[in-house]
Amino acid sequence: MQVVATLSLKGGVGKTTVALGLAGAAQQHGLRALVVDLDPQANATIALDTGPTTATVADVLDEPRRSVIERAITPSGWGAGLDVLVGDEQNERHNHPDPSGKQLSRLSRALQRLRDPYTGALHPPGDPEDRSDDPDDADNEPYRLVIVDCPPSLGQLTRSALAAAHRAVLVTDPTMFAVSGVQRAFDAVQTERQRANPDLQPLGVLINRVRPRNTEHEFRIAELRELFGPLVLSGVLPDRSAIQQAQGACLPIQRWDTPGAREVSAVFTTLLGRVLRSDRPRRPAAPPVGT
Repeated sequence: MQVVATLSLKGGVGKTTVALGLAGAAQQHGLRALVVDLDPQANATIALDTGPTTATVADVLDEPRRSVIERAITPSGWGAGLDVLVGDEQNERHNHPDPSGKQLSRLSRALQRLRDPYTGALHPPGDPEDRSDDPDDADNEPYRLVIVDCPPSLGQLTRSALAAAHRAVLVTDPTMFAVSGVQRAFDAVQTERQRANPDLQPLGVLINRVRPRNTEHEFRIAELRELFGPLVLSGVLPDRSAIQQAQGACLPIQRWDTPGAREVSAVFTTLLGRVLRSDRPRRPAAPPVGT
């Protein structure tokens, strides 16, 4: 199970758009996925067209028990294979500016406590537990991918996501203030990695809302590449009205049949591939000759 956080410390750059696009790509390619909506605005929950639940992620952060997280997870209206750990405005009560280590570990503990005590597998609510007993079998994973949509601030919620994540996608747009936000987000990832989560790595910087032949955008993209080098992803998200149209219809961009939507969808397919490649175990180094 790969946990990926979509992160920005500046609002309005399209962080939730990236979380939704990645979820849609996972669903399109047949990968079971869970979206965890930590943002108190709960825009991801709304766009994913969820049904009612008797708990939310705020309750999970109160009590990170298996029974609570199961009540807070519901299928997405997008169709099979995509579930949502729903958020609402009550998330804000967990956004303390100076949380304790125990508070920061609650999301990670909740995800771990969904594991089956015999196989180590996770089972989505209502999913029949008819998988093999081999914990290395990929079918034992209820979710191949968990996508955590963070709020645009560095309080308990975002830091909880970084404590639970393996990779972080740093989202920005090509504007002056967003560039400084990427630097702060990158620093937050590095700090959490040193503090308590050595598995955490920045997956890359994804630039959103790019307009072709826009001088300011070209300048800011060059600035980002100078600052972050190969960490800046080569594929950028173009500024397309199809994104807002698909979200307004509560549909994945992958099912919005316009040229702009197909262009955006291709970027998310590439991003998904990068996420999956980053989860491959590294081969052990070959022993020196003669040993």
